[in-house]
Amino acid sequence: MSFLGRNTDDVILRDQLADGHWDTEDPFLFASHHHDDYPAGNAQQAPPFDQINGRNLGRDYQRFYGFSMYNGKVVPGFPLHAHWGYEVITVPTVGYVDHHDSLGNEGRFGFGDVQWLTAGSRYQHCEMYPLTFDDRPNPHTITQIMLNLPLSAKNTPVKLRNIWAEDVPNAYGDGWRAAVYAGSYSSMTAFTPAVSWAADPAHHVLIVRFTLEPGAELPLVPTAATHRNLYLVEGAGASIDGRPVKNHSRLKVRPDAAFTFVNGDQTSELWLLEGDPIGEKMSFFGPVVLGTDIEVRQALQEIRDREIADWPWPYVNLAEPRGTPRGLRRADGSEEHPAGKQPGE
Repeated sequence: MSFLGRNTDDVILRDQLADGHWDTEDPFLFASHHHDDYPAGNAQQAPPFDQINGRNLGRDYQRFYGFSMYNGKVVPGFPLHAHWGYEVITVPTVGYVDHHDSLGNEGRFGFGDVQWLTAGSRYQHCEMYPLTFDDRPNPHTITQIMLNLPLSAKNTPVKLRNIWAEDVPNAYGDGWRAAVYAGSYSSMTAFTPAVSWAADPAHHVLIVRFTLEPGAELPLVPTAATHRNLYLVEGAGASIDGRPVKNHSRLKVRPDAAFTFVNGDQTSELWLLEGDPIGEKMSFFGPVVLGTDIEVRQALQEIRDREIADWPWPYVNLAEPRGTPRGLRRADGSEEHPAGKQPGE
């Protein structure tokens, strides 16, 4: 059976480039994947001056010398910015993120940790990528996924949770490992905030990162989810049921189909995002996703009026001191730390 020349029996419904930014489907809003080959850091945990001289600092996405500074001017990363009306799941698989926010929280996470932010209401933070090692390069690989909130969860209190790499549920198969960040996969269930669309299993939300050894075969069974998307962010020579899969590609696949992803001759990284749409009419602009245009305009004005006034830190681009271990220090003085170091730290 075909429709406008497309074979609707194909497992792959759409195949498109997915490099730094990924197209997503409801309930997901947006996703980004950054890999940067940062050099050894200086005393400021920043690149040497001769490698950032001449860049458009404050908005550098050109990957000169194999890395971008993004919106950072000293340490790479994203200085003070807002979120309102959705969730942000941040996974730095390599490297660190230094985090300060408008609630008074601060900390460092990385090397497989997960930060799950539920920003139902106005929230500001800065996320910097410190070059902590001065005796070796500082590669960073960071994936960030924005998951929408239903209207009933808009303007609810902000919640922040770090899940340390040691506590992320993992499933294993023949030549592959699956880190489960949302939903349940192969009997492993991830942490999910109570107000999240992902909290109800009936919504079939699943976020999984697969790492596959050369030649590994990953069978995927049919799902009840409305949307299913795969993102190959590292690897070459892979295929699905004999059809070649290019590196840095997004594959919208049939959720009701069983198929096998066959890896090529190098270690690969593959992400799976699936779920049912929220399906509610909403309005969005910039960092705000709310119910109506009026609400969005009012929210943007509030951000402009209050962003700096409510910022409790002396700078908008703070990094933790060199040597800071992974951990989260909350405004009430309480601290959370993982049990030990991860490989690569």
